[in-house]
Amino acid sequence: MSQLNTFDQEQIQIVNNAASLAEELVSNAYKLSASEWLRRRYDIKTLAGLAPDEVVHGPFAQIIRYKAQRTDTSLSSSSYDLYKICFQDHTILEKLKKSPDIHLYPFSLYIVTHELIHIVRFTKFMQNFVATADEKMDEEMRVHKKTHDILGNIRISRLSPVLAFYNQWHTYHDKLLAQKESL
Repeated sequence: MSQLNTFDQEQIQIVNNAASLAEELVSNAYKLSASEWLRRRYDIKTLAGLAPDEVVHGPFAQIIRYKAQRTDTSLSSSSYDLYKICFQDHTILEKLKKSPDIHLYPFSLYIVTHELIHIVRFTKFMQNFVATADEKMDEEMRVHKKTHDILGNIRISRLSPVLAFYNQWHTYHDKLLAQKESL
């Protein structure tokens, strides 16, 4: 297998900055206090920090849910869900290369905001992590809409092309849904 492109240090800092703003925006959108936000256990990793089975081709990121447990206890009742947002650097970098109007900061902001919305929805039991393909598609539609609602209200340089890109995704899936309903 060929070597996949990973973010450099400057790009990782850009992703970190986008993640910080995304956390604030999602927390505000769901009106979560600081203590409520801290209960959502998650980690964000770029390609260099992923295990081979966490690397996928196609999506820009994915969420994997792990069962975690504190090391100082052996009781299964102390286990908790840990969500890992796995950035797929190679896929993101390829998109940036093919789309000069899309820039890393606003693109990462969209991706992290989107994935954090999923995590909030899972942890608030608004959506099951394990779902059928149709349920997952419906959830993607809801989360893309919520992401647009949150990001549509802020002023970030070069965000418009990212929102337009994801509007195309939304339109495509609306057409699929209409076809499915007509069957």
